Amino acid sequence: MPNILIADDHDLVRDTIAAYLETVDGFTVTGAADLAAALDLMGGTHPVDLLILDYSMPGMNGLAGLDRARQMFTTTKVVLMSGVANRDIANAAMAQGAHGFIPKSLTAASLVNAIKLVLSGERYFPFDFGQDVGQAGPSSLFAKLSEREMQTLEQLCLGLSNNEIGRNLGVQEVTVKLHVKYILAKLGVPNRTQAALLAKEKHLF
Repeated sequence: MPNILIADDHDLVRDTIAAYLETVDGFTVTGAADLAAALDLMGGTHPVDLLILDYSMPGMNGLAGLDRARQMFTTTKVVLMSGVANRDIANAAMAQGAHGFIPKSLTAASLVNAIKLVLSGERYFPFDFGQDVGQAGPSSLFAKLSEREMQTLEQLCLGLSNNEIGRNLGVQEVTVKLHVKYILAKLGVPNRTQAALLAKEKHLF
């Protein structure tokens, strides 16, 4: 049962997220109101699997708090959460080793997906976060996919293996691998999990 620690100085935000997460998938959630309290809890007897840090709470000092948490607890996955940080800050956090960035505007379902993704060992970054007006968005990315690639992407969203996708679509597994390779390249994502997550977030299927 994953242990999650949410550090946020707004009681309502922290308690609401914690209450929701505890209703799904058996997460155990603890809260802290600032970085110091979070680090104290991290040093307790129960190991924390995922630490979610609010960017603007007391003790963070920008991204210095993120670095401090990562250096003190190297085996814990750390995610930055914010309602005010811009894309540059989010990208900087990822570059400094954050396992993910979660905007507070994220839907509840997407939040759970993001947490599951990070806990599975992947990194999470919302694809359309802070996009400039006129910048190519997810819709235009999907328009680049061929009909067969879209069919393959739909199968990826179901969590199927290449072998299973090949059987369903009536093609060889090597062909499926090729389709997946092109899908990842066209969507600009590193793996099939991220491709499926992007499609799900945009309610493509």
